[in-house]
Amino acid sequence: MTGFICIDKPQGITSFTATNRARAILGVKKAGHTGTLDPMATGVLPVALSGASRFIALLPAHEKTYVARVRLGVTTDTLDITGKVTGEFPVHVSPEQVREVVQGFLGESEQLPPMYSAVSQNGVRLYELARRGETVERKARQIRISGLELTDLTETEFTLRVTCSAGTYIRSLASDIGQKLGTGAVLTALRRTAANGFSETDCVPLEELERLRDENRLGEVLHPVDVCLSAYPALHVTAAQGVRFQNGGDLLASRVNGLHAPGLYRVYAPEDRFLGIGEMPEEGDSLLVKRVFVDG
Repeated sequence: MTGFICIDKPQGITSFTATNRARAILGVKKAGHTGTLDPMATGVLPVALSGASRFIALLPAHEKTYVARVRLGVTTDTLDITGKVTGEFPVHVSPEQVREVVQGFLGESEQLPPMYSAVSQNGVRLYELARRGETVERKARQIRISGLELTDLTETEFTLRVTCSAGTYIRSLASDIGQKLGTGAVLTALRRTAANGFSETDCVPLEELERLRDENRLGEVLHPVDVCLSAYPALHVTAAQGVRFQNGGDLLASRVNGLHAPGLYRVYAPEDRFLGIGEMPEEGDSLLVKRVFVDG
């Protein structure tokens, strides 16, 4: 079984655990997820099965969408409600102030990764240092928030719908909003609704995955690798060219039908057999092998 499935990650387990459970249910030797979700978070978790894992970095849609619940007036060491409370503050802000501050985070900015995160520093995960009570200087990352919708606003809580670049921490966003308001803030709930071209409608709960396995219906939720890469144009090569491509050989651009511009391409042999992804560089006269597809 090679391709992508989309798990609806339940609350209370890590993305790694959810992926391992899916791997065990499906009986595959290798599986990897795209974009880590905190244990508290739920929602869209794309999982690459078998040879599909080699194509994770090439998934064309990188923006993600989240729905988050934020509480003002409290801070924690983890920046969410599961952490140790580090401060409690009075909340005297108007709805207009909240809206103004929230909208100020639209666009590009720099964000500091939280200490409780999987970011590595000098070969050590930040959360490992945090669990030892250590705090270290972190390098801010460039992020982009392209969509922010504020709803369900009360005196101390509100819901945010966020569309953002990969690598954006919603916990940090909530904390930064609280800091700007002077009240502090923590995340109380988080659900990812879209990631890497997958949405909630593509999601399958783990228990549903078991049922589909038992009914021999897993094909209903398996997304073929080339379909997930359909944003790239398709090239059809001859049988001989296909053999060369699969063996890692470049293809002379002038002999490949439909190859006109630099970029990434889906490469197919006769009878629409997917071979992998090729890349035409800005300068050069050959289609280079980017990834070869191996079924299994």
